[in-house]
Amino acid sequence: MPSHSKTLRTAGELVAERLIPPASAHEAEAVAAKFAIAVSGQIADAIDVSDAGDPLARQFLPQTAELHVTPEELADPIGDDAHSPVKGIVHRYPDRVLLKPMHVCPVYCRFCFRREKVGPGGEALTDAELDAALGYVRARPDIWEVILTGGDPFMLSARRLKRILSALDAIPHVGVIRIHTRVPVVDSARVTPSLVAALRTANSAVYVALHCNHARELTPEARAAIRLLADAAIPLLSQTVLLKGVNDDAGTLIALFRALVRLKVKPYYLHHADLARGTAQFRTTIEAGQALMRALRGRLSGLCQPTYVLDIPGGFGKVPAGPAYLRQEHGGRWSIEDWRGCLHAYPGKRLKP
Repeated sequence: MPSHSKTLRTAGELVAERLIPPASAHEAEAVAAKFAIAVSGQIADAIDVSDAGDPLARQFLPQTAELHVTPEELADPIGDDAHSPVKGIVHRYPDRVLLKPMHVCPVYCRFCFRREKVGPGGEALTDAELDAALGYVRARPDIWEVILTGGDPFMLSARRLKRILSALDAIPHVGVIRIHTRVPVVDSARVTPSLVAALRTANSAVYVALHCNHARELTPEARAAIRLLADAAIPLLSQTVLLKGVNDDAGTLIALFRALVRLKVKPYYLHHADLARGTAQFRTTIEAGQALMRALRGRLSGLCQPTYVLDIPGGFGKVPAGPAYLRQEHGGRWSIEDWRGCLHAYPGKRLKP
């Protein structure tokens, strides 16, 4: 397949580049009317159209299943709106806030939990709105960490990103600025020396959290972009969404997490897929996710182990959802299960109330 230089945004463009058959164009147009389409040239080149189960095609190409909305699915599955005191800010936890300067992404994942908000024409903060959001952070000394998300913050120009980071870095109580991005993996050419230079701060620590779901996403271009960030001594984390038909087996996750750690990226979260509208085809059961985490325990270095988490619908926060290995028995003793599934006794003493 020839190299794609531009982002594909319509069903017609996907057909022209032979990523979907002409017979699927009408269905893809119906999906696009509800949820934005964007497939970067880099991802288009990496999709294997000869493989009916290609994990990249499943993540990025529109599917008719997206038109089916189940009763439990929500337009705002993690309750951003309920915790937004100022435009662009989500303040769910006492010590940290989300700052969403824009709602544009280099690609639109078919499982995105903000799929109702992002897309062409999605709102970006005006200068006045950004100043108000920064003022909210300045006025609250309990805020220690600011997480730039959206949309993808790496879609900002290096100059505008630098302005935001400098303003946050000047706030004495802000200790960490975390940037969530898919750009290094899906549109790597945007990771330029000027963008990397914009991440330098004097007081706060800047962390970059990459969204990556399958080792196939780590193309040579992606690896080069990640190395550029790592060589600049920027701490790198990763976030992965557990997706049926993409990465819901131990072997696939092991390959992904080892590849990330080899690139100096610490796997941080494995997200249970959120209840976003039209995404039922991607969700595993929680039991399946817990079984996968058990399978990884003992087979995978602790450096490679993420925390399996679930965002409680309605905006009540993120909680670990992994399997339990300890239980207290009668008399206060403990039973502990090792990674092979064997139980071991451990002494303990039940405290009196």
